[in-house]
Amino acid sequence: MSQKLSPQLASRFAAIALGHVTREYPNKLDHVLAGPEDIQGPRALHPIFYGSFDWHSCVHGYWLLASLYLRFPEFAGRDRIRDHFAGQLVPDKVEGEVAYLSGPDSMAFERPYGWAWLLMLAAELTRNTTEEGRRWSEAMRPLAEAISCRFLGFLQNAPYPNRSGAHTNTAFALTLASEYAAVANHTDLAQAIADRAQAWYGQDVDCQAWEPDNDAFLSPALIEAECMRRALPPEEFSRWIALFLPGIAQEQPATLFAPAVVSNRSDCKIVHLDGLNLSRAWCWRSISPSLEEPSRQIAGAAAERHLDCSLPQIAGDYVGEHWLASFALLALIAFEQEVTP
Repeated sequence: MSQKLSPQLASRFAAIALGHVTREYPNKLDHVLAGPEDIQGPRALHPIFYGSFDWHSCVHGYWLLASLYLRFPEFAGRDRIRDHFAGQLVPDKVEGEVAYLSGPDSMAFERPYGWAWLLMLAAELTRNTTEEGRRWSEAMRPLAEAISCRFLGFLQNAPYPNRSGAHTNTAFALTLASEYAAVANHTDLAQAIADRAQAWYGQDVDCQAWEPDNDAFLSPALIEAECMRRALPPEEFSRWIALFLPGIAQEQPATLFAPAVVSNRSDCKIVHLDGLNLSRAWCWRSISPSLEEPSRQIAGAAAERHLDCSLPQIAGDYVGEHWLASFALLALIAFEQEVTP
């Protein structure tokens, strides 16, 4: 499969996402029951993000659709995206999502992974300056503001990072939230993200990269590096990455350069490893322009290997199909950037 994000590939991705953001079941709810009155189905609890097996996957399915809509003025599926957003990204349904967050047992709902993806979606909608884009962005504003407020509170109170390869990883959350902070000109959030990144990761050196595990769809090492690339000025990042991953030119730690083997794509956890390959491709490609030769070429080659391994596997079984295309899109967007000295 081509490493170029083409209108044809965009159409395929859009068809996949539209097929799952509207699919209510099966569904894995993150929901606290305070009493029998709280027993409700996904669509009743989440008027917008009721599909895609879980809330956060539905959110980043919407991000994928918003991104493709913005990037490709004409491609198969664009009209379907417009029609779907017109019916879903409306004030009363947004109010329903905000109301759920306001519940007494929802303070940590989807923290920080779902929060980060919601802000990523808000950033993409903000970039869309068409009439409908402005309408969708304005409708989503109360939800984005509620999440950004929670994110700020979390950053002010969380003393430690989470270095897992899955949803609780804090470097991933900071990375996505930084896009919203920049696009929305949210200076307080941007400063809090930069400060927390420095506090959590600024002194890290000689990363051992004990990864992957059977649940990982993120590389704790590489997503930390991508987080710091965004948090630091270029010269400071160059110094930091040289200490954090000093062996890139020798392809060390070796595990970061070898795509993960996915033994069973019908296993909802093992298929995470396809996501790991795609997110590594995204991170390696994003980091590579900041590196000196030969590390730049080595990182670029690692990105290509990882993308080639899992890009063809984004569809086929719903356990991966409901979320993998979003990670493929992150990687393909990164591949659009120039990697030159």
